[in-house]
Amino acid sequence: MRKILIVQGPNLNLLGSRERQFYGSATLGEVHAQLRERGRQEGLDVVDFQSNHEGDIVDVIQGAPAKGFEAIIINPAAYTHTSVAIRDALIAVELPYFEVHISNIQSREDFRQISLVSEGASGIVSGFGPFGYTLALLGAAQILDGTHPKGGEDF
Repeated sequence: MRKILIVQGPNLNLLGSRERQFYGSATLGEVHAQLRERGRQEGLDVVDFQSNHEGDIVDVIQGAPAKGFEAIIINPAAYTHTSVAIRDALIAVELPYFEVHISNIQSREDFRQISLVSEGASGIVSGFGPFGYTLALLGAAQILDGTHPKGGEDF
């Protein structure tokens, strides 16, 4: 079974109670349970990780290939806008990765509209709420099985 790593950045452990107007009412545990179930339906082993600490996130990304992960779905949260270290780790491991944001970062404060991790991403999903993780998971499944449409092609 192919393995997908879900990486969640700072404050996402507060989903369900934090700024519901942006992030909704689903908890991180609920989001991860739904992703694991959808992953099973797609023949994927989905493993989740959350940390409020940049170095821990870098370490888990760097260790992903050795642990058999074939793709990464990441919501770097606040580190989206500040972490060259996370960006560099994602590029260095040479795994396809998808950047996910629950809220539409392009419609928020100016500083949130800049992503340091977008370069190199296989896809970016923003503004679809927790369903954005499912969209990224389906994109990862398509990349891994070779059916992902390339830019401009019909799907």
